[in-house]
Amino acid sequence: MDSYKALASSYDRLTSDVHYKDAVDFYFEIMRREGVTPRTAADLACGTGSVTALLAQRGLPVIGVDLSQDMLTQAQQKLQGAQPQPVFLHQDLARLYLPRGVDLAVCALDSLDYITSPQRCRSAIRRVYKALNPGGIFIFDVNTPEKLRAMDGQVFLDEDDDVYCVWRGDFDEDTNILSYGMDLFQRQGSVWHRSFEEHREYAYTQAQLTVYLKDAGFTHIRVYGDRIFDAPRAGEQRIFFSARKGRIQ
Repeated sequence: MDSYKALASSYDRLTSDVHYKDAVDFYFEIMRREGVTPRTAADLACGTGSVTALLAQRGLPVIGVDLSQDMLTQAQQKLQGAQPQPVFLHQDLARLYLPRGVDLAVCALDSLDYITSPQRCRSAIRRVYKALNPGGIFIFDVNTPEKLRAMDGQVFLDEDDDVYCVWRGDFDEDTNILSYGMDLFQRQGSVWHRSFEEHREYAYTQAQLTVYLKDAGFTHIRVYGDRIFDAPRAGEQRIFFSARKGRIQ
């Protein structure tokens, strides 16, 4: 099931408060500290292309990859005429295959958590490693287990003039998965249309993901708090990882 089929057309309006630029600025500061100057990039689980656009604005040829064709359609429309023009691929990250190697791979906004099978998450990380050029860097963020557990039983609301979205979190300790059913009301003219989607995120720990990165071959693995260059603190809601494929010669 495409979890974004109904949501895709309203996604940007409902996430207008997300600080994409701050995240991309953080990526580039990580790379500055690592001594990485990318010439090519991949935006994995690119969604509607907000991060893709910011990478392209920095002059990088970008490959955007997403499992949702509806989200990719929004991204293609948004970036029509962008220079350099991004290439978009409809792919599952666990089967990722890029037509060329890249120096930078990013996976923003806890998208890795949406891979709710640890085995498939391992596969995705191995595929990212293979897609990177030697010396390349992989940067991503995840929601912490503490944050996902705290969302259990919580009800959330997002709205604007033409969209109303309400959803409730349900964390399952047996599966380690947060599920949230999302009721979406979208206005077309004078008529409101209702749709329902279910989204699921797996609560990966810092230790788990570090093992997956090491097993894939990554080195120089670093973990940060939420857009800060300090180790994650107790109760941190989002953490960032960077990992290298070898060293730049």
